[in-house]
Amino acid sequence: MNAPDRFIVDLKAPCACGAVELTVHGPVLSMLMCACLDCQRSTGSGHADVAIVAAESLGVVGQAKSFARPSESGAQFTRHFCPRCGTPLYGQSSRAPALRMLPIGFFAGQNSWFSPNQLIFARSQQEWDLIADHLPRHQTYREGGQP
Repeated sequence: MNAPDRFIVDLKAPCACGAVELTVHGPVLSMLMCACLDCQRSTGSGHADVAIVAAESLGVVGQAKSFARPSESGAQFTRHFCPRCGTPLYGQSSRAPALRMLPIGFFAGQNSWFSPNQLIFARSQQEWDLIADHLPRHQTYREGGQP
């Protein structure tokens, strides 16, 4: 997806209990699927569906909690979630501090625009997790180092 073709979103959604609300206004910089082991643990599935936006495009109303840990890349990855209901809100990596990774499922009912263009960390993809054959697969990050 090159810069002129970036999809612009204007989204607003609450967590499961309504204590935290996210707003996103601006371009989606990348749409991808990630099969790293951390994403598998976080989603309880074989991969995560992620939209990447600039940090300034994301608004958070309410108090979120976070948990940081080293990722497979060696970077520090921080996941933010609602402290009351546990709903995953967004992630951020020390590799790309100006970006936020949004779980597409958070915007259920308003996410039909999502169209992933790659699978990263395909090296840990589960055989039972059927992902479209046409998507480019990268063993870790895509060539060039950024999602």
